[in-house]
Amino acid sequence: MKVDELILQLQDVVNDAKPVPFSGGKVMVNSNDIYDILDQIQDAMPAEVRQAKNIVADRKQILAEAKRESENIIRTAEERKKAMLNQNELVREAQAKAKEIVDDAKKKSAEIRKATNVYVDSIIKRTEQAIAEQLETIKKTRTSIVNSQKSGNSSN
Repeated sequence: MKVDELILQLQDVVNDAKPVPFSGGKVMVNSNDIYDILDQIQDAMPAEVRQAKNIVADRKQILAEAKRESENIIRTAEERKKAMLNQNELVREAQAKAKEIVDDAKKKSAEIRKATNVYVDSIIKRTEQAIAEQLETIKKTRTSIVNSQKSGNSSN
């Protein structure tokens, strides 16, 4: 169950609770119900944090793979360059082709890194927004509880 659903469930428990007479707006709730919901919230929050950490780890893995691929491309280009240089008749063509391959590899590497960063940033942004929404829901619930206690206190 998502954290925001659990918070709504917690709010329902408080809203449905019976008022304690002459207590200044206090209500009586089953502590087991409250603790059960709080335990579920604690279980759900680490999962969402783990998901954010996995996204960051995926970003690192993607960048590492892109770096390895670009190094392989560059190494291959360098090897081709050396092989071409060994052929006296094609020296100038080999140098030009090798430079083109290296430049292309560097360009592709930069494009892969840029695309990876954009992709990872969008995932992190969505995760950040989801966590912010859940935090806002928690704050609203807390405010609602505080306000319900205040309105209960002022009615006595």
